[in-house]
Amino acid sequence: MRRAWIAPPEGRVIGPGHPAGDLIGAPDWQLLREELGELELAVDLPDALRNPRGNLFGGFLPTYVDLVALLTARAGTDRSTAGWMMTANMSVEYLAPVTGPHFRIHSQVAHRGRRTFLIDTRFFGAEEELCAIAMTKLLAVEAP
Repeated sequence: MRRAWIAPPEGRVIGPGHPAGDLIGAPDWQLLREELGELELAVDLPDALRNPRGNLFGGFLPTYVDLVALLTARAGTDRSTAGWMMTANMSVEYLAPVTGPHFRIHSQVAHRGRRTFLIDTRFFGAEEELCAIAMTKLLAVEAP
């Protein structure tokens, strides 16, 4: 089965067709920088993910963290041949509302073990203020 989201168009980090990615608008994210184990993304805040004050609804932020962490673990590599990974643990520190209409995500591998990755993900609001910090532990697993 071909997964179209694995081969994104130029300047993007993921293509359409990933259920969680499509929900949070990931195919529209602009790839600002990709290096081995590091991503920087420009993200639009979809209206459907806003709270009544117009900011990112806090419950959706972990969905961003989870997807970005998985993409970061494989950043700078050929993701079409990458193995499967699962999220083993995640912690999120909310510092300020994630404001829109645009925000930035910077994520990097903080530690890589034989089967584990620890990913540091940071969210910056429209005024470049630090809004959230997340640490995600990923575990390489056998393909289903």
